[in-house]
Order: sequence, then structure tokens, then C-alpha cells
Amino acid sequence: MSALSIFKEVTHWRTGERMTFAVEDGVVVPAPRTIPEHARVIHANGAVIAPGLVDLHVHLREPGQSAKETIETGTRAAAAGGFTAIACMPNTDPVIDTAAWVEWVRRRAEAAGHCQVLPIAAVTVGQKGEQLAPLDALWHAGAVAFSDDGHPVHSAAVMRRALEYARPTGLPIICHEEDPSLKGDGVMNEGFTATRLGLRGIPGVAESIMCRRDADLADLTNGRVHLAHLSAAQSFDALRDAKRRGLPVTGETCPHYWVLTDEAVGDYDTYAKMNPPLRSEEDRAACIAAIIDGTIDCFATDHAPHTEDEKERPFTDAPFGIVGLETALALTITYLVEPGHLSLARAIELWTDAPRRIFKLPEVTLEPGTQADLVLFDPAAQWVVDPTKFYTKGRNTPFGGWTLQGRVLATLHEGRFTHVADDVVFERPSAVTESAR
Repeated sequence: MSALSIFKEVTHWRTGERMTFAVEDGVVVPAPRTIPEHARVIHANGAVIAPGLVDLHVHLREPGQSAKETIETGTRAAAAGGFTAIACMPNTDPVIDTAAWVEWVRRRAEAAGHCQVLPIAAVTVGQKGEQLAPLDALWHAGAVAFSDDGHPVHSAAVMRRALEYARPTGLPIICHEEDPSLKGDGVMNEGFTATRLGLRGIPGVAESIMCRRDADLADLTNGRVHLAHLSAAQSFDALRDAKRRGLPVTGETCPHYWVLTDEAVGDYDTYAKMNPPLRSEEDRAACIAAIIDGTIDCFATDHAPHTEDEKERPFTDAPFGIVGLETALALTITYLVEPGHLSLARAIELWTDAPRRIFKLPEVTLEPGTQADLVLFDPAAQWVVDPTKFYTKGRNTPFGGWTLQGRVLATLHEGRFTHVADDVVFERPSAVTESAR
């Protein structure tokens, strides 16, 4: 007997049409006129159905850092956040800089099964910025991009060679833009709050200078550059300028940069310590403006889990990074859609179609005959962020206790339920396995 799931009274994410939606044996199918007895039915009550979200920037921490996160826990958190595909960064221990490690990540993710994992491989051996990794072999092993994220490729000559060698693969180099000489020992944004706290600051130009350098190198080599986790007004200008020049340069930003400022550091709150750091109110406004005018190509979380012990260190010693998979959609709806900066459809596009275009991934739609990678969410539902209930191992979020709007009800990957909220009721309780809850 076929596995048939029926979603009644759902709202199409793009058209706003109320409809009945059906998935059978992993594929979207036309909704039947009469519902068979064996069908699993969800009464959606107007909840929105959309293609599964895609995150191009996630730290799954394996191999070697499983105390922070594992592929199992990270992909489970992704499913809870509505994601059906995530790309994982290579700054692990050891670094993912060989074909064998790319294949290891893929096998591990397939065994977990919660979402598709797209390995990103290192640009340089050991991410040391010196010798190029075997980019062609990494591509053939299944890498979808190259990055030394966590570190900049500080040598312009090495970056030029990387772009030239990567060009035949068609894959982008994802750039962690940071001039080490300007960052120095900085631990937060350079500004009033850093001065008040007596902490070393990181100026916005430490990011934007490298953005402009890599745009020029993209021009020189015709290689693809993707600017990661942009945070500073000058960086948005650099990306905007690259687009005016018609260069093969794209860029992303993250929810914390359109929601928070460096004032969130308060009195040395390490949960608000990230790299790039939270910036000024002017930078936050510039981030929103770059999203509105289309300068930003897609969204990403830069999900970076750490242990509680690490984040309890003094501010200067604590690691950079926050978790983001389970709050991303709600922060998008609460702080971009609800204030009127973006339509819901455009916001979802920046989490779905847009990242797929950048990485040249297969398109995912709601059309019959296509694979069912889907998210069902209620854009009006409010909920309180409780990090103790996260599926990720990381609890390092500055949003704990916040009330957000927009809640994921169910996620399907390849037609299988990978997440179902506790209060979602099926007509037949056996419709979903407990592991998806």
C-alpha cells in the first residue's frame, strides 16, 4: 500500500491560494477528490506550505568536535527549523580537505537522514592559507563549494590561484572576509560599546576591504566568489558595487545582523559574541536596506554551536558563534516580514530558490511529480524561544526567552516526515514516527 499524506486547507507560499496538498511515496501528487482510508491527514488550518528551506552556511562540527555538535544532532535541528538541505563548513578537526573526508560526511549524513547535507571543502590544506587543497578531487567527491571559513584566505596570490583552479568546477569560493591585520585581537565591533567595556574592537572595514579585494580577483579570474555572513554597511556597498560591475559575486547575511546590534553584548554576554561581530544600528539598517534592494542574494544562519563551558569563559576567551537553525524562520518573519520590509513570498525565496540557484542545486517546487522536500509553517503563531528544548547540542543563542512569530509545524525530506511539532494532530496517530517529533 502506498504512503499517502494529505494536507488539508494549506496556503501556497507564493500564490496565497488555499488548497489541498498531497504527497505519495515521496513525490508531490495531485490531491485526490476523495481521501482514501489509508491516507494520513493533517488539517493545516491555513498554514503555509513551501519548499524546504536551504542553509548554505552551517557548522556541524564533525569530524572531531562532537562535544559541540554532531551531524545527527545538527541535521535534526535543521529539520526542526524547516530545513531540508544544509551546507556544512570544513573547519572541523581534521579539516575537510580531502576527498575521503567529503565522502565521510556524505555517508554520515545519509545515515542520519534528517536532511540533505552538502559538504563544503577547504580551499587550502588545513585551512592554513598556503597550499591549495585538491579542488578538482574534492569536487568529484561531492563538494558543492570551497571555503576556509573561520579564516580568511589572507594571501591575494593564493586566492587568485584558488579562483583559477576552481573555475573549471563551476563551484564558488565562499569567503570569510576579514583582514587579519585590522582585526588584530578584536573580539567585538569597534564602537562605543567596545570602548565602554574596555574590549578590543573590530572595524567594519576589516570585512569590506577583503570584499572589494575578492571582487577584483573575481573580475581578474572570472571565478565565482560568494561573500559569507556580511555584517557591515561598507561590505553591503562592496557587494552592491560588484553587482553593478556585472561580476560573478554573490553574498549572504544572517538573521542576527538584521535583528541585533553590538549593544546586545550588554555586560560581556558571550552569547552575543560572533564573527563577524554584531555591528552598529547604522550597519543593521544597511543590512535591511541591502536585503530590500536585492543586494543580498540569500540568507544563511552561520549556525555555530559551542559547549556551555566554552561560552562561560571570560568574554575575551570565549569562542565566537551562535546557533541559528531553529530560530531562523521566525526571526525572518518577525523582523523582516511583519515590519513590512519583505513580503512572505520574497522572504521564503531567499531561504529556498535563491540558495539553490547560487549552488546550482536542483530546483524544488510544489508541482506534482517533484520530490517532496517541504516545510509547513504557521506565520502567525507566536512562541517563546527556549534553548533547553533545542535539538542542537548548542544552547548559545542571544534569543533565549524572546517571543517570536512564525512556527514550523512539519518538515518533509524526500517525502518522509523529519520533524512534526508536538501539537500537530494526524487523523491517524501512526502517521509519523516518534523520531520526527
